[in-house]
Amino acid sequence: QQQQFLLHYQPQVVGAGRITGVEALVRWQHPRRGMVSPAEFIPLAEESGLILPIGQWVLETACAQLTAWAQQPELAHLTMAVNVSARQFKQADFVDSVQATLVRTQANPKRLKLELTESMLVANVEEIIAKMIALKAYGIGFSLDDFGTGYSSLSYLKRLPLDQLKIDQSFVRDVLVDPNDAAIAKTIVALAQSLGLGVIAEGVETQVQRDFLATSGCHAYQGFFFSHPLPIERFEAFALQ
Repeated sequence: QQQQFLLHYQPQVVGAGRITGVEALVRWQHPRRGMVSPAEFIPLAEESGLILPIGQWVLETACAQLTAWAQQPELAHLTMAVNVSARQFKQADFVDSVQATLVRTQANPKRLKLELTESMLVANVEEIIAKMIALKAYGIGFSLDDFGTGYSSLSYLKRLPLDQLKIDQSFVRDVLVDPNDAAIAKTIVALAQSLGLGVIAEGVETQVQRDFLATSGCHAYQGFFFSHPLPIERFEAFALQ
């Protein structure tokens, strides 16, 4: 109500750093406490149910930004990844509400990518698949976030209409020192390739991590090595430089 939320945008890049899109990340600009970390307020929002209006605000704001970028030739190609909480996705009218948001903001659905977490898949798989198929019919893409950290069965993967797997930062962090993390990262890349899916690594902080991922077949990245999440003006300046 007091409009204290804002979005920061973290670039998603391929190769040496060509920006192909962003992930929209919500921030809370508190008048007294300054910037409050999502780690602090998102769990509370989930618990209280406020994640629903917040999630809707994020989607609406991100879609409006896509429409604004569509008017700028240098930014029109960018995709927008938006996290969707389990609570949001479970809503009976979720598909209709996303479609209504796209119509209202006039955003191109082909530029929108919804990020689902693996832990969402432990219940109501049939319902999730049906909703994904309905949204995909509009052209919306799907990325599976935190892949490999949840408990979902791999048999779901072949049935979910996904476009991309995201290698979790917990595996990327120690990819050079922990042979298990290195093996998991390589396995996720191989799995994505064999299923015909894209793969992106998050939490890439160093050149050597990026190089390891590149030689393992992962060529899309997100992380501090390329850029921190940025407020809109700084992101646009960064993308246009």
